[in-house]
Amino acid sequence: MRSNRINDQIDGIRLMASNFKIIYHQHNDNLCIKLVGDFDGSSALELVNILNEHHGKVKKVFIHTDRLGFIHPFGLSVFKNNFTINRLFRMLTFTGKYRSKLSLQKDQLH
Repeated sequence: MRSNRINDQIDGIRLMASNFKIIYHQHNDNLCIKLVGDFDGSSALELVNILNEHHGKVKKVFIHTDRLGFIHPFGLSVFKNNFTINRLFRMLTFTGKYRSKLSLQKDQLH
């Protein structure tokens, strides 16, 4: 039987547009997400969808931001004002260059 996995380290890749993708991998109770490209409104909604899909399956989510290009203000607003994200903020840890932009609270920075 053929697996849907691309390799042992990646559970999925979501391509939203030619300028953005989300790469994610679940390991035990942790979900690691890499954001790649420009973060706009549709990118924000796709990230929310992935978080919703894994809610209850993981205890901690690490969102890596080093590979982001431009963060559109509208995308940032869509992400930060989403009810689901505000409900899950305790399990989210942002890392990388843009962690302070995406973080919902200052004490989440790592």
